Amino acid sequence: MVEAFDLFLKIGIDIRTAENTIANSKVTSNLIAVINEAAVTNGCERSTGNLLYTVATKFPANALVHRPKLLEYIVSSKIKTPAQVEAAFVFLTVTGSEDLDISRFEEACGVGVEVSEEDIERTFNEVFEEKKSAIKEQSYRTNVGDLFAHMRKKLPWADPKIVKKLIESKLEKPTADSEKPLKKKKDKIVKVEVKSTTEELIPSEEELNPYLIFPAPGENYKVHTEVFFSDRPVLRACNSKAILEKHLKITGGKVLTRFPPEPNGYLHIGHAKAMFVDFGLAKERGGGCYLRYDDTNPEAEKKEYIDHIEEIVDWMGWKPFKITYTSDYFQELYDLAVELIRRGCAYVDHQTGDEIKEYREKKMNSPWRDRPISESLKLFYDMKRGMIDEGKATLRMKQDMQSDNFNMFDLIAYRIKFTSHPHAGDKWCIYPSYDYAHCIVDSLENITHSLCTLEFETRRASYYWLLDALGLYQPYVWEYSRLNITNTVMSKRKLNRLVTENYVDGWDDPRLMTLAGLRRRGVTSTAINAFVRGIGITRSDGSLIRLERLEYHVREELNKTASRAMVVLNPLKVVITNLEPSSVIELDAKKWPDAPADDASSYYKVPFSNVVYIEQSDFRMKDSKDYYGLAPGKAVLLRYAFPIKCTEVVLSDDKKAVIEIHAEYDPDKKTKPKGVLHWVAEPSPGVDPLKVEVRLFDKLFISENPGELDNWLDDLNPESKVVIPCSYAVPPLRHAKADDKFQFERLGYFMVDKDSTPEKLIFNRTVTLRDSYAKTLK
Repeated sequence: MVEAFDLFLKIGIDIRTAENTIANSKVTSNLIAVINEAAVTNGCERSTGNLLYTVATKFPANALVHRPKLLEYIVSSKIKTPAQVEAAFVFLTVTGSEDLDISRFEEACGVGVEVSEEDIERTFNEVFEEKKSAIKEQSYRTNVGDLFAHMRKKLPWADPKIVKKLIESKLEKPTADSEKPLKKKKDKIVKVEVKSTTEELIPSEEELNPYLIFPAPGENYKVHTEVFFSDRPVLRACNSKAILEKHLKITGGKVLTRFPPEPNGYLHIGHAKAMFVDFGLAKERGGGCYLRYDDTNPEAEKKEYIDHIEEIVDWMGWKPFKITYTSDYFQELYDLAVELIRRGCAYVDHQTGDEIKEYREKKMNSPWRDRPISESLKLFYDMKRGMIDEGKATLRMKQDMQSDNFNMFDLIAYRIKFTSHPHAGDKWCIYPSYDYAHCIVDSLENITHSLCTLEFETRRASYYWLLDALGLYQPYVWEYSRLNITNTVMSKRKLNRLVTENYVDGWDDPRLMTLAGLRRRGVTSTAINAFVRGIGITRSDGSLIRLERLEYHVREELNKTASRAMVVLNPLKVVITNLEPSSVIELDAKKWPDAPADDASSYYKVPFSNVVYIEQSDFRMKDSKDYYGLAPGKAVLLRYAFPIKCTEVVLSDDKKAVIEIHAEYDPDKKTKPKGVLHWVAEPSPGVDPLKVEVRLFDKLFISENPGELDNWLDDLNPESKVVIPCSYAVPPLRHAKADDKFQFERLGYFMVDKDSTPEKLIFNRTVTLRDSYAKTLK
């Protein structure tokens, strides 16, 4: 591995990427193969190395025969930009293993096309003028990706660095609330959160349209998968002209995909990626996506899960073309199983589960594999009629027990379960397996693109074997990397244990990466979809996506949509000694950092009285140069109010705890302190401010990859949930309702929890203001 690591560094891959690559054996072997094919084992320019890495992780599997040709073009700098490489992938995906038309390939990839800086500048000015009014309306906070997309349409081979430079010259960098002071006449009054430079990054072709890699339905006559057997010729999966024409006549040539969750649990953020792929492709191509419940296991399915799935799909912004169940096709599946037996491609087996496992491990045929077809037909009929005990027989597909792919070792097609089905009732006592039902229902529903995560890649052979054996239409199958996020677990088994053993407070606990949990925490569906789009739908498997990357997208969304308010989590009383106890001054506070002075709706009223509360953490007995809070003899500015100066500190009897602070305020605002504090005041003499409960959520696990630990439950973060039962809030928050979102100034983004009542408001912290992910991009 040391040699591979050094090899990766030679081609300009940065150390962190090289380390992550070494941790993934599949990507490592791919990249080593690409480097050798490109003949750059002695090193190359970094820009070339980055393109080679892209080839190693994203090259279409059905066109491997053409990979050396693409590498030749990259090394010779005929193809030199990410956009050209993405275009090559699209072209080669369609071409597959067929002969490469060099002239069409070069045209599709922009080989030899040179775009001058003058052309780029002229075209950009045209695009900017078209979008100028919208950009101004958004105070120059426009989506930079949209500008790149329009430039890509007009000049697909323009140098993205020049485009980036032009965008930077036209757009001002906006700011938003945070913890850093904004200078105004040398007085640091307003604290701001500088907008991340992420928007300045050059979007790839895949980010602008991640669905370009998928072929059109009319192209599904080409071979893109080969299934190898130990005892017969290679199966080259493709549709005949007649089958494809029949399919296209039924669908009208539209893209049809499916999102097929099992109704046996709550959806998590990995399912959000699946929805983005399945629903997103259909929407982008003007087609439809089935929401299909894969309900082949009646023992694990509940209506609760079905209702939850439909609600979450809608919340995520997706509209199903049709809602179906695998159980809708139980009769068709049974009839096709009978046909499979008749064709000599399935048999009834009596081995136990342990025996099947042992025989598969030893690549041994079942003793009943070659029983007469008539015998299997009768036994399968007996299974259907409930005449054979559960566990005494299964129907197995007769595939290839000597194959190099264990998913061709005579997979089970049907098993006996004397269990009522939630959707189909008591009609059946035999149920199809996923491996048998999934591909057939895809075919029956005329799915054009069957998309799933990479752990199903080895099942592709079985998928096409079965459809070929039955002479059915074959969808285009493609796998993408599953979504793995740091500091959490997403396996159903582990999630179920966390919930059932009360390590968390239900499936919608805000610490979980379930979509219900994220929703309750205050994460928006648009932020989740933006996050998924940003990581792409590549085939790079095994990598962990940092939680901070999701949090970045959440901040980006809430910074624009969450109004500002002030809440003091752990109050410390401050008595303003030079303000009459009966005096209450009404002040204006901003709901938005750029609130226009003449727009009353952009402000809320806050009372300022002689008793105010600040955070306990904003006071120290000893001052220092790098401290901007309050200290004895020191002044600070109360946000939207007045400067105050600490004149006295009241301590507890043991002199260890600060009980109360006395201070004087400067009504003329002549004092110019550096520090700015949020605060909440008594609304009237002797009346406490609005009391609220605040729940501070953090990472559920301490380790980045707890799922790999033997004792993963020992890694739970004891500080993942901290409840503050009595915080103080400004009066307008009294009217907040469940799901309302706010930025509590200097603290973070919060949402009203569903457990709130008019008498007791509860706020969940969605995310802090600090953005460590954005800092890594600078």
